[in-house]
Amino acid sequence: MTEKTPVDFWFDPLCPWAWMTSRWVLEVEKVRDIEVRWHVMSLAVLNEPKIDELPEEYREMLATKAWGPVRVAIAAQQEHGPEVLGDLYTAIGTRVHNQGEGIEKDVIAAALKDVGLPESLLDHWDSTPYDAELRASHKEGIDKVGQDVGTPVIAVPGADGEQIAFFGPVVTPAPKGEEAAKLWDGTLLVASVPGFYEIKRTRTKGPDFSNL
Repeated sequence: MTEKTPVDFWFDPLCPWAWMTSRWVLEVEKVRDIEVRWHVMSLAVLNEPKIDELPEEYREMLATKAWGPVRVAIAAQQEHGPEVLGDLYTAIGTRVHNQGEGIEKDVIAAALKDVGLPESLLDHWDSTPYDAELRASHKEGIDKVGQDVGTPVIAVPGADGEQIAFFGPVVTPAPKGEEAAKLWDGTLLVASVPGFYEIKRTRTKGPDFSNL
């Protein structure tokens, strides 16, 4: 059997765009020989160096919504193994983004229950002994692409064995089947070109969860 290509995916459960990209990469997993490995990153950590430059509403959102979920996620990883992250992220994202329940503590509690993880992980919501591990996981992903991006970050092995990493792609709605595969192949193609920097188009609408 052909060994599957590892795809490292860094996410913050708060981000709807990362959620869309994660659903796309799971579609790719069905039609390409890849295996997704999930990692936690943090919009709160990402924005710390420029927090005073951000709009007040966004600063408030980061302070009240961003820390709890990633602390619970990193605690789940540390205490129950990295293999639980994918299912936990799916449970959180389904409730938060697809069902519009909001990224509240009781919603994360329900997501933990959905995947059979203990509610005691919520003890990490306001503070956790795993903040160093959270920051290290975030740094591992962001160092591959640079500070001036967001979530998600994806990294795959390149032809020379070194990882190729990129932010995004930001896509809505998340394509399925062969359309998902085409986007994957094209993304890897441009990301593998030495010196490739960025490709971007105007965003005309918010994320579309209707086909998830």
